[in-house]
Amino acid sequence: MRALALTFDDGPDCRYTPMLLDLLKEAGASATFFVIAPRAASQPELIERMHREGHAIGLHCDQHVRHSSRDHAWCAHDADSALGRLREIGVKPLLWRTPWGDMAPWTARVAHERGLRLIGWTVDTNDWRGDRADEMFARTWPDLEPGAIVLAHDGIGPGALREGTEETIAYVRLVMEHTRRHRITLRPLA
Repeated sequence: MRALALTFDDGPDCRYTPMLLDLLKEAGASATFFVIAPRAASQPELIERMHREGHAIGLHCDQHVRHSSRDHAWCAHDADSALGRLREIGVKPLLWRTPWGDMAPWTARVAHERGLRLIGWTVDTNDWRGDRADEMFARTWPDLEPGAIVLAHDGIGPGALREGTEETIAYVRLVMEHTRRHRITLRPLA
């Protein structure tokens, strides 16, 4: 199957995630959301909507901290704490994208022990910078092909230089036009 995966980190966001979900629903598309556990736990209705509409929900973190700046025990505790919060709202992730995709020598072991598969990306929108949608699309369209994993953000995380995700949502609209033209399906990661 000719499929591309849109993935989103740092949410859910009470304002922007619903806008993104509306757009995906309108297009009949599905995505993968790597959630920050406290944000997800505070918005269980958004998480339920993601499930209901066919999106995958993966683990991002409990605290948005680089693994390479902490020790094994801290990373294991952060993963366990996040997984516990997510379990309380009915989510059992199988996928894990660490903050910034940063890994320490023990990250893979922590993932394996918890039955999680680590996920990176092949296309980085760098949307955290606040670039316009057309600029992000111009940089990324050559790589928007079957098998690609696109990194974007539905929430505002540490280090973001933007105040909202309107341009990311506009970028997703451009990606959808591109995938329709090229008969590429937008599917969540499995």
